[in-house]
Amino acid sequence: MKIRASAGWLGLEEKTMANIDVLNLGGKKVGSLELADEVFAPNQVNEALLWEAVKHYRAALRQGTAATKNRKLVSGSGKKLWKQKGTGRARIGSVRSPLWRHGGTVHGPQPRSYDYAFPRKKLLGALRAALAAKLAEGKLTVVDSLELKEPKTKLYRAALDKLEAKRTTLLVESGKELSPNVVLGSRNLAGVELVLNNEVHPYDLLRYERAIFSRPAIESLQDALRKTVSRRKKAEVA
Repeated sequence: MKIRASAGWLGLEEKTMANIDVLNLGGKKVGSLELADEVFAPNQVNEALLWEAVKHYRAALRQGTAATKNRKLVSGSGKKLWKQKGTGRARIGSVRSPLWRHGGTVHGPQPRSYDYAFPRKKLLGALRAALAAKLAEGKLTVVDSLELKEPKTKLYRAALDKLEAKRTTLLVESGKELSPNVVLGSRNLAGVELVLNNEVHPYDLLRYERAIFSRPAIESLQDALRKTVSRRKKAEVA
């Protein structure tokens, strides 16, 4: 993944918080928002950490339902086919032997979970890295609200086009529940997913070309992530 830092972050003698424009769904600027260096600075991008987060997420998605039958489970008699000695043939105890056609499988896959523990601090660090990468690439957009007067797919498609989100897009809303109007208006759009700010995963930000946050969603997520930055990281930013 190639990260291109914007000029606003580089060449500053004094550390200042960067600003991002806040747009409406018509694509017009209606304000600005300060972004914390602890979350959005280019030095927060850690490709190795992002790789780990994506690997963990995709491992948890695996069904793990592959299964094979061993000699206990395959069909067939357990009777010894011929006597042990004196026939000149190789000794055999059962037609269910793994050595025989239609016999059992040795050490084959069995149902299992591919999920594994992933430290919360590493996940939050990967989320900061994904947000910083999206901002550096110019693929992060903040809008004052994701609500439209009518929950119609056609209106949301037109709004996303004005925001230059013509390909895959991640919409991030704030609150405990998704707004019914936003859900109804965006659910039939191809390549568009709507999530809450407390459910955003680094994999989502990397998977979709553009991320569109409502202002309350980005403010809430930024405040939560700033609290998780270690003292060492804060010193590096300062």
